[in-house]
Amino acid sequence: MQIMMQDIYKAFGTNQVLTGVDFDLRAGEVHALMGENGAGKSTMMNVLTGLHARDKGTITIDGKETYFHNPKEAEQKGITFIHQELNIWRDMTVLENLFIGKELKTPFGLLKMKEMKALAKKQFDRLAVSIPLDKEAGACSVGEQQMIEIAKALMTEAKVIIMDEPTAALTEREIEKLFEVISSLKKEGVAIVYISHRMEEIFAICDRITVMRDGKTVDTKSIPDTNFDEVVKKMVGRELTDRFPSRESKLGETMLQVKDLTKKGAFNRINFSVRSGEIVGVSGLMGAGRTEIMRAIFGLDAMDSGEIWLDGKHVTIKSPDQAVKLGIGFITEDRKDEGLILDFSIKENISLPTLYSFAPKGVINEKSERDFVEMLVKRLTVKTESADTRVGDLSGGNQQKVVIAKWLGISPKVLILDEPTRGVDVGAKREIYQLMNELTDRGVAIIMVSSELPEVLGMSDRILVIHEGKITGELTKEEATQEKIMTFATGGL
Repeated sequence: MQIMMQDIYKAFGTNQVLTGVDFDLRAGEVHALMGENGAGKSTMMNVLTGLHARDKGTITIDGKETYFHNPKEAEQKGITFIHQELNIWRDMTVLENLFIGKELKTPFGLLKMKEMKALAKKQFDRLAVSIPLDKEAGACSVGEQQMIEIAKALMTEAKVIIMDEPTAALTEREIEKLFEVISSLKKEGVAIVYISHRMEEIFAICDRITVMRDGKTVDTKSIPDTNFDEVVKKMVGRELTDRFPSRESKLGETMLQVKDLTKKGAFNRINFSVRSGEIVGVSGLMGAGRTEIMRAIFGLDAMDSGEIWLDGKHVTIKSPDQAVKLGIGFITEDRKDEGLILDFSIKENISLPTLYSFAPKGVINEKSERDFVEMLVKRLTVKTESADTRVGDLSGGNQQKVVIAKWLGISPKVLILDEPTRGVDVGAKREIYQLMNELTDRGVAIIMVSSELPEVLGMSDRILVIHEGKITGELTKEEATQEKIMTFATGGL
């Protein structure tokens, strides 16, 4: 299947998102689509698949002018979109999610369960995934949910698959398997649109790259004819001298210490500390227990035993409200379901943890609240026309910035960042890294959970590695390498 999009325009109200975009896709190629958050990448693909109607421009598929009225029509024609924000039905089982709207039935309307399970197992085997088909999808990790979405797309026999940040929540091993699947799909003539901010992946598996900036196509090139620095310059309109800003660590006293934290089936006898001004990176494979440990510290999940010490004092944290009052912030990896209220405005989301501070007499001082929010929106360069914009209407990266702004507002002593740059472009990533450095300069202790090994190595003062619910390794910045981290992450010594 060959697709040509020419001079595409799309506006939402007065916000002009696409202003004359051009894009073409060839059969059997992996075509990277890159640009800063808000550049219009996802909007362009939503126009292609019929989720949004174009305002102007033409779309031709295999030489014929074609427009879809909805994504279902596009899927019936062989174009599938795996969105960055996962479309998972949390109360349904994994199997039900895989076949929703496409159930296999007998002539009498009964489900062909055996056949459906066999097809599901076939795709899971292809992806080297082992998730119980009867497991409730809401109980799956974000990484597992991502693999469910990928398996669902593969089951459609698609000719074109659009992948929006497909590896954001996956481990290195799962990414390798996905790349093998992409290579086999290429040989079958399937075209892949690969939207990602991970530059290493783009240069590893893509054939061509189209760069977008501010709703326009900047350039399209073959991968061998470009390089990292050129792509970044075209994306952001400026050069980024260093991927990770330099850190001058000024470590203070121990701010957070955990002793023998244990939760049966999740993690066992976890001991570590974080000092004021320090960034401790936490690495490990998906399902190792990294997120579960952080949720227990923040009071989201109960633990069976263990102690938490904050600023030299023993504390009991049984709820997020208690954690916030003690000065602990938690940027969750699942911003859509746990980090934001999508129907609320930017202002309402950012001020939510600190709302009482704007209402000393029981009535909210709207000017103080707005000034506070607008200061944070400006500081984190959230792309929006107004702080009253609905958060659900922002790009994924700008939503992440709102989550970060929300927790900065509490002036935390300890900030837990779980996948802080997931789905964030290279320019915004650097802004987040610089912000982390500024926070540690002010004495904030940071715990950063990340699946991106370059990020862990580039930003951490110390690195903890988790394997099957236990800390199997602790490395200083100087002694840490990707090989050492992966050895500990897989249970090696």
